[in-house]
Amino acid sequence: MESSLPLSLVGCYANTVAETTTKRAEDFDFHQGSVVQEWLWDDDVDDSIRQQIENVTGEELVDEDYDAPVDGIIIWWRDGDEEDDLADTIVDASTALEDDTPVWVLSPKPGREGAPGPSTIQNAAKTAGMNAAMPLTVSQDWNAIRLRAFGKGKQ
Repeated sequence: MESSLPLSLVGCYANTVAETTTKRAEDFDFHQGSVVQEWLWDDDVDDSIRQQIENVTGEELVDEDYDAPVDGIIIWWRDGDEEDDLADTIVDASTALEDDTPVWVLSPKPGREGAPGPSTIQNAAKTAGMNAAMPLTVSQDWNAIRLRAFGKGKQ
């Protein structure tokens, strides 16, 4: 599909999206040297988010079979996956983590294919003993919601 925007604006838009994605990767609260574990990866994920996290941390993402301590977690979630499964995944992913370790659920934005219902992630988080923050736009098609153990506010 060809853009109807002048080439100078297309380049500007691409740079703005890249800068926004980089800023959002930093908003995940991951740092240089952080080991970030990725759950429920599939070929529909936004690779630019993954790349930006790796750029911020300087480390490759590790998969859900990784069995050493991690400094953060991202979980990709789409509609059609069972809410109870999400709660179980959150519990499984966060079992050995410190209370302040960043845990994020990424899901397609409303109106996009695979977007979960408005309360799916919040309900699953509550079932898993966590609070869900407001969604953060992390790319053109994906939102991310940070989870925290009950009683843990922004520090």
